[in-house]
Amino acid sequence: MQATWLLAYLTLGFAAAETGLDGWLRYATLPCSTQCRSQLPVNIIALNSTEASPVYVAGSEIQIALNNIYNVNASIALNQCNSSSSVIVGTIEQYRQTCGSTVGIPELDEDGFWLSTRGSKIQILGQNERGALYGAFEYLSMLARGNFSQVAYSTNPSAPLRWVNQWDNMDGSIERGYGGESIFFKNGAIVDDLTRVRQYARLLASVRINTVVVNNVNANATLLTPQNIDGLGRIADVFRPYGVKIGISLNFATPETLGGLDAYDPLNATVVKWWSNMTDQIYQRVPDMAGYLVKADSEGEPGPQVYNRTLAEGANLFARAIKPHGGIVMFRAFVYNQLNESNWEADRAKAAVNFFKPLDGKFDDNVVVQIKYGPIHFQVREPTSPLFANLFKTNIAIELEVTQEYLGQQSHLVYLPPLWKTVLDFDLRVDHKPSLVRDIVTGKRFNRTLGGSAAVVNVGTNNTWLGSHLSMSNLYAYGRLAWDPTADAQGILQDWIQLTFGLDRAVLDTITNMSMQSWPAYESYSGNLGIQTLTDILYTHYGPNPASQDNNGWGQWTRAGPKSIGMDRTIQNGTGYTGQYPEEIASKYENIQSTPDDLLLWFHHVNYTHRLHSGKTVIQHFYDAHYSGAELAQGFLDQWESLRGKIDDERYAHIRHRLDYQTGHSIVWRDAINNFYYNLSRISDTAGRVGHHPWRIEAEDMKLNGYDTYTVSPFETGSGSVAIVTLSNDTVGTATTTLDFPSGTYDLAINYYDLYGGQSNWQVYLNDKKVGQWVGDAEHHLSHTPSIYLDGHSATRIKFRGVKISKGDTLKIVGTPDGDEPAPVDYISVLPEGVVD
Repeated sequence: MQATWLLAYLTLGFAAAETGLDGWLRYATLPCSTQCRSQLPVNIIALNSTEASPVYVAGSEIQIALNNIYNVNASIALNQCNSSSSVIVGTIEQYRQTCGSTVGIPELDEDGFWLSTRGSKIQILGQNERGALYGAFEYLSMLARGNFSQVAYSTNPSAPLRWVNQWDNMDGSIERGYGGESIFFKNGAIVDDLTRVRQYARLLASVRINTVVVNNVNANATLLTPQNIDGLGRIADVFRPYGVKIGISLNFATPETLGGLDAYDPLNATVVKWWSNMTDQIYQRVPDMAGYLVKADSEGEPGPQVYNRTLAEGANLFARAIKPHGGIVMFRAFVYNQLNESNWEADRAKAAVNFFKPLDGKFDDNVVVQIKYGPIHFQVREPTSPLFANLFKTNIAIELEVTQEYLGQQSHLVYLPPLWKTVLDFDLRVDHKPSLVRDIVTGKRFNRTLGGSAAVVNVGTNNTWLGSHLSMSNLYAYGRLAWDPTADAQGILQDWIQLTFGLDRAVLDTITNMSMQSWPAYESYSGNLGIQTLTDILYTHYGPNPASQDNNGWGQWTRAGPKSIGMDRTIQNGTGYTGQYPEEIASKYENIQSTPDDLLLWFHHVNYTHRLHSGKTVIQHFYDAHYSGAELAQGFLDQWESLRGKIDDERYAHIRHRLDYQTGHSIVWRDAINNFYYNLSRISDTAGRVGHHPWRIEAEDMKLNGYDTYTVSPFETGSGSVAIVTLSNDTVGTATTTLDFPSGTYDLAINYYDLYGGQSNWQVYLNDKKVGQWVGDAEHHLSHTPSIYLDGHSATRIKFRGVKISKGDTLKIVGTPDGDEPAPVDYISVLPEGVVD
């Protein structure tokens, strides 16, 4: 008997090109010797004959993998144990009932599994059916990497909550989504075709994620219409065979906006009854729903404080409605108010502790407070949120972000687990005792049984799921760390590389090196020394705009001025934030001498000339780091190009395009931040690089015809703060110059702006001979949020390599505008071999 629906969509995927749709579950063919074949099962025994059960799915998954990887046509038998050369998969209880003794198999926690490849039978036994499926994927990850080790071990999850949060909107868009439209919603309803949902379920199950929240935390109340509740049931039906439950985000004001009540006060009896009835209706269609996710009283979302109720009273409203059904409430600690920057003690970083510490012990036992890893908002580096050390009687979970909102939006390679590990492995020293964050969130430190992790993921309809093949390493690693937060970030990465790209040693070493360097590189060329994000927080959250942090109420301040920079968060002179940590940690951060350099500007306000532990001044560190970070990013492209022929053409070209883009945009970042702080401080770079570009020709200095100059805003995102644009949207522009460089072979790099709303065409000529051309269509090929302005989001570069130039040659650029994009050009760099610019 075959699980025909599973076979159909899997085998179709494997026949297609390497689009990325299968992620790390490609089951790519490997060679197999006679000895290899002797170690492979030819029979699969599934201890549940229900095709929609995780155990049967596990058996089918093993069957397909054996066929695709090793061309073994294994058959599935049901509920029997006497077959040799077999793999048997089921729960321990199913095994006991069907096969007898379970001597030697240890007791397992919920979702745990036992895997034994010793002897003539392979045992994959779960504490429950979900655990059995996890064990099957574990076994298949070994086979897919050519690993025939004789093993016998059990593994259990570190915590029961291993959630992902989708920020999908009812109209089909995804907030901070960089991989296409929603796989769940379109035009206000659940989509009819749930094929991609099934594929997503398979990926999540393979890394042991047990719950997906399908809609945005900025929730739309129409999710709870009868039609959409039925649609949620269809989604849950698709996830269920993979052991993945669904959860939903709620809008606090739904009783008023959808239910027709005149209030949404959590203590109002009519409101309480409304939520109870609504919850009953949802569970009638989705009887195993995991629970609710709630964002309240934050960034304009309604909440209990409207009625002078506490956040605990708001959370408990939902907890009591859902408790009879066995559900839980994940209540986000992301609550803050806009602040007045002129108040030296104002500090958004203090908000979570201020709001939630007084409520410790007042949340019902099925409420979990979901805490972002840092106190602000998914920055490139933050100190550990002190709230982890301030809730002793409340269930908590850590919130991470796979979606690279402030971290390159999947157009930049940034492997995130090394960042996450700075928090998970941090010791908060509560009561002067070991208090690793990973032990706190899993419940080990304060003896809580309900806890774990959640991550914002935002997969979309793009074949790469997240917008970039390499960004899938972050989703894979999140699942692995949610199961075991002690796992090694590089080891996880290398498992993913082998499953995704094969076993070639050069591929493994190269992608490992690139990925492990990627977060340090991004931190260096974007924002460092704990300055928080320097992205534009008021627009796309993508490109550079350091001025956007300050002079507003959002609280992501740098407090940068002509002489000094940084937030003073000390007790003695600043906001008092350091006092939210336990004594040992507070004293470390209170003292500027014991504060690590990489968090200096988070905790202290200092002069640009302040000397770091490294001996450099703050401003010189900024200059040096931004240059070294951009230089590292240039190397990613060279490393990737060394793999030509070792990666299939489709994925090779896709990744190469992004890495080529990153080389250019890292220079945009480098120059913007260095120019901004040089302009502010008027302190020169001791290496003489900032503002000095001997190989660069400014577009505004060229002879222009049909082009005119344009002042770029923010100023630092244009070289010399000026670019050129066509005189009108139907005027072709030319920019001409005579080259005054020694004759030789150069790379020709052209920085331009690729705006949303048009696809301009550019051509570059040398002595009237075309060198190359390109189109401004990044919105169709890259994953970040596009911009309609000439700014740090739209700024990019194209490079033509190996161009032979003679002194006195004429260089001409012809720009043809399209739509709202006026063929903008910033500058041209004529680069000798080995020169970055």
